[in-house]
Amino acid sequence: MVLVIIAAMAFAVFQPVKVLPRLRLAPGYAMVDQSGERVTSEDGRGMVTLVTFVPLDCDAECDEIHDTLREVRERVERDVDLAGMEFRPLTIVLDPDPDLAAVETARAAADADWTWVTGSESQLQNIVGLGFRRSIDLDTFTSSYALVDGVGMIRGEYRYRTIADDADKLVRHVDILGSELRNDSGFASFVYDAAHAFQCYP
Repeated sequence: MVLVIIAAMAFAVFQPVKVLPRLRLAPGYAMVDQSGERVTSEDGRGMVTLVTFVPLDCDAECDEIHDTLREVRERVERDVDLAGMEFRPLTIVLDPDPDLAAVETARAAADADWTWVTGSESQLQNIVGLGFRRSIDLDTFTSSYALVDGVGMIRGEYRYRTIADDADKLVRHVDILGSELRNDSGFASFVYDAAHAFQCYP
């Protein structure tokens, strides 16, 4: 018993394994993409999704978000092992009921070759405001990201700038999630469960 207690204390202090917190379930949704095709939260099951939230017109700040997302995707595809799981960028447009041609134009101008989804004002209030807990007020827009795992759990929220580069931090956290996915069976899974229990978060 003493050895078990010592081992547990050592694990808590030294945190040999890092995990991302299981914050809460991501909101369910059924929205439409830039082509008018229906996109639902179920489409993301079995994928790691990095969500961004942007108005159609936010100039340099949006450019920076799109640049970050492109860099993260390229680096994840090249350097991160997600145990066979696909990495999916997803942008939620904050303008309610926008013209889809304008959405496609903004997407093309951003060189963003991933899905952009749109919805009504009530959908945005429920999905973005209540579910992701982001402001949908276009006048107070600030960049933010949400990392969602393959079972629909929010594993990371990124709302404020830090000293660390956004792309570096996001790639590092996707890699941590990948490590958990690669070790979700056998003895290793108990180690990762312990890391959650002791809140061994980055």
